[in-house]
Amino acid sequence: MSQATAADLLPVPARARTGGWARRLRRDRAGLVGLALFVLLVLTALFAPWIAPHDPLAQNLRASKLPPAWQDGGSWDHPLGTDNLGRDIFSRVVYGSRVSLTVGFFGVLLAGSLGLMIGLLAGYVGGRTDNIIMGVVNLILALPYLVFVVFVASILGRSLLNVILIFGLTDIPIFVRIARGETMRLRRTLFVEAAQGTGAGGLRILLRHVLPNLVGPFVTIATFEMSAMIFYEAGLGFLGLSVPPSIPSWGNMLDAGRRFLTIYPWMSVYPGLAIALTGLAMNLMGDWLRDVLDPKSRER
Repeated sequence: MSQATAADLLPVPARARTGGWARRLRRDRAGLVGLALFVLLVLTALFAPWIAPHDPLAQNLRASKLPPAWQDGGSWDHPLGTDNLGRDIFSRVVYGSRVSLTVGFFGVLLAGSLGLMIGLLAGYVGGRTDNIIMGVVNLILALPYLVFVVFVASILGRSLLNVILIFGLTDIPIFVRIARGETMRLRRTLFVEAAQGTGAGGLRILLRHVLPNLVGPFVTIATFEMSAMIFYEAGLGFLGLSVPPSIPSWGNMLDAGRRFLTIYPWMSVYPGLAIALTGLAMNLMGDWLRDVLDPKSRER
């Protein structure tokens, strides 16, 4: 049995609870900004019918291509202007947050759940099982990600469910590698060896000793991967491979506005800003979560 300090005998979650995450958030202004932006985004998606002043699909050709309200010819009835079909840009940006959050959340949930189970199995069992699993994972990671995603999306067709499945399934290898690496590390710790010495079975050790210690790394990486999925969904929408045109999304708005970018830039600028702010919020919040949940960062 390897030697370690008394602190190594204490599971990571127990020490993590002493870190004072609320105090760290107050000191980390960037994390606070990220969390505030993320909460604002979630509230916008939840209360979109009450926030949006117009139906995001309603067309009014008489009011098409109106500039934002503060520019000449604009109207506060359409604060961010209208597109080439007279649809309200602000309302479409608000409703577009629903698509982005849905894809990001359920895509990460699918990838994280399957990746966690596969990674736990590979890291704890080891041997031939680990070699087979990691061989498949490395093969998938060797494929050009965007090319692979675009290829699959063009075959499956445009739907919200297909987009979630594409990102959820193609993102599994990242979570597998994290779960496997952490499981292999924790398998050699004293509290796991002590549990094995008392006759605890493999499933009990994984559920009671290994799995709780994976919460921190998984929450952190899930935040960054959710941000990446939102960007990739917008990219698919820009290529016309995401949700159908009948569903307002930021990617679809970028695709519709690119033809008028030099003449009516607001059609693309505001959905682009929404994507950028969402990515900024997720990354700032992810950095804060990493500092809070990683015991090594708290020691520095």
